[in-house]
Amino acid sequence: MLTLAQADSATQLTTHPTTAPAEAVEWYEKLFASNDAKQWGILLAILIATLAVGKIVSYLLSRQGKAMMDRRRMVALGMILRSLARPAALLIFGLGLQLAGTFMTLGDGLPGTPLWVWLRVCQAIIAIAAGWAIYGLVDVIEMFLTRLTSRTGTQLDDQLVPILRKALRIFVVIVVLLFIAQNIFKWNVGAMLAGLGIGGLAFALAAQDMLKNLFGSVTIFADRPFQMGDRVKIGDHDGVVEVVGLRSTRIRLLSGHLVTVPNARVADSAVENITARPYIKRVMDVTVTYDTPPQKMARAVEIIRQMLDARADHFPPDNPGRVYFHEFESFSLNIVVYYWFTPPDWWEYLQFTHEFNMELLRRFNEEGIQFAFPTRTLYVKQDSDFTAEVRTPREPR
Repeated sequence: MLTLAQADSATQLTTHPTTAPAEAVEWYEKLFASNDAKQWGILLAILIATLAVGKIVSYLLSRQGKAMMDRRRMVALGMILRSLARPAALLIFGLGLQLAGTFMTLGDGLPGTPLWVWLRVCQAIIAIAAGWAIYGLVDVIEMFLTRLTSRTGTQLDDQLVPILRKALRIFVVIVVLLFIAQNIFKWNVGAMLAGLGIGGLAFALAAQDMLKNLFGSVTIFADRPFQMGDRVKIGDHDGVVEVVGLRSTRIRLLSGHLVTVPNARVADSAVENITARPYIKRVMDVTVTYDTPPQKMARAVEIIRQMLDARADHFPPDNPGRVYFHEFESFSLNIVVYYWFTPPDWWEYLQFTHEFNMELLRRFNEEGIQFAFPTRTLYVKQDSDFTAEVRTPREPR
């Protein structure tokens, strides 16, 4: 004896196989039985005509746009024409398909009938063509943004343009898909998104690191702590910035290695922009021996001051080189030298330092001023009568 659940299952098993063939038979009758050969011929002729017209229009637009771009005249208009070439062919095909439907007997247009599906497919093709055109026009927007960013002194804007292009294209695709789903096929997109709420929450928790890096990139582009090509120090990484993306920043280290740092870490870390420094500061200790008389000590300070004055064009006006007799160290008399070298080019700084040190060494040697080095003098006091005899054992032969 069948239970109620078993009876329902049996009913479903017996009714479903008969429903699908009935719908298929109904569709067959409305499409083929209700339309004669003349109507199908008109449909075929319209489709062939629209394909041909679309191909011609696409060719003309592409050719004219390319000619404008090659002549460097009205480049923006040329890019617009080229971006509209292929979407125009698809648009003409969609309009022709919709026109061909008026010559066909497709039913009353209720949901699920051939006419309803036919019209929705035509509208979807037209919407895709429009979205495709807008998708191609993003390149024109990118061109104008590139021109604007080329006028600024920072290179970080140049890196931002490709990111905006990708974001705009993704936005266009999403908007077109949502428009087709909700306005053409009448799907309840809001209910679908609400049903995905729990799954979206789980995805958000899983993708929180990605979101942190995304907001980190926004912070980098907003604050601009560095530009493309700047030498920066972030944590233990010291190198040149090559790429700033939505997720990470790539730094070419001085060793030649490429390091990828997440943007969330870059935004939370102290960024030392070495390229942005106005000068290179040097603190130099010149040590002379303790037996140097005061006259020679004054002469040593005077020599260094003369050397700094002769190189004043390499120092900022508000920070000239400075020299002082600074400290009595354990093994030397210290002269401290400060200077701020400009321009802040590392190799020019090293050459400047080399020449400065060579002249200092030569002039000190000419003056008889001796440099000090770590030494230790040991005084042994021998005022005791105590003596001791020390014997060492002989080594065996």
